[in-house]
Amino acid sequence: MDFSLIVSNILNPPILFFFLGMTAIFVKSDLEIPPPVPKLLSLYLLFAIGFKGGVELIKSGLNQEVILTLLAAMLMACVVPIYTFFILKWKLDTYDAAAIAATYGSISAVTFITAGAFLTELGIQYDGYMVAALALMESPAIIVGLILVSIFTADEKREFAWSEVLQEAFLNSSVFLLVGSLLIGVLTGERGWHVLEPFTQGLFYGILTFFLLDMGLVAARRIKDLQKTGVFLILFAILIPILNAGIGLAIAKFIGMPRGDSLLFAVLCASASYIAVPAAMRMTVPEANPSLYVSTALAVTFPFNIIVGIPLYLYGINLFWR
Repeated sequence: MDFSLIVSNILNPPILFFFLGMTAIFVKSDLEIPPPVPKLLSLYLLFAIGFKGGVELIKSGLNQEVILTLLAAMLMACVVPIYTFFILKWKLDTYDAAAIAATYGSISAVTFITAGAFLTELGIQYDGYMVAALALMESPAIIVGLILVSIFTADEKREFAWSEVLQEAFLNSSVFLLVGSLLIGVLTGERGWHVLEPFTQGLFYGILTFFLLDMGLVAARRIKDLQKTGVFLILFAILIPILNAGIGLAIAKFIGMPRGDSLLFAVLCASASYIAVPAAMRMTVPEANPSLYVSTALAVTFPFNIIVGIPLYLYGINLFWR
């Protein structure tokens, strides 16, 4: 593997600020970002990436490649929770296995955005319609996870308020803002892009960097939870993203995606949700232990993907897309 890719990725300002946040916790600095600020930053990032994706989607139109990509995204969002559930059932009960499986079937928007910044730094083009794939992959995993709980705890006559489940899956703030921004980008096109460009483009990398500083703080605080997960879940949190990315790259190669889109698709398949799915699982599967599905996604998979995973997946693309 070309380790210069990893070095190049690590030396990006957003990644370095992620390390700075982690270091602040390890050395017991009093660095802290007030709670409302990270929420505002995450909303901005979703708005900016969604709007840009909508503008790019209207440029490219719904051709065969776009449709196949979106179908593949929905397929992975439904299939990943199923096979990860059965892997996790070797060591965990149904509730924890389903919650973690749903977490890894869904996506991390920040990992996707970081991968986009990495591609931009390397001068590799990618299509904005990949944001539509991002939007489509967040919710199905929640539904599949709850179906797995329903099937494997059938003897307990467990019932879900499915109206609340569907509302949480499809109308939570991140999905709603991302899809809404995407549609507004489609409706306004180039004219809208020129109007908002100073806000959506000029500020983007600075806000991403500041957000990753906060993510470093949060991830470092979650590391202590890994003591409760054991070696099995730590290995799972590293190896499953690689497996999912490999499957995603095989699909991307089959469809004929270009290099940049293939990396973003692999990152979507490899990432794990640490916001939307945990919120849904806390509400619908209170028997599951949040320290398991939050700490594995946030303290292991997220840092692994943004530091090593993204360059690793690009190396695979460079190897097989020649």
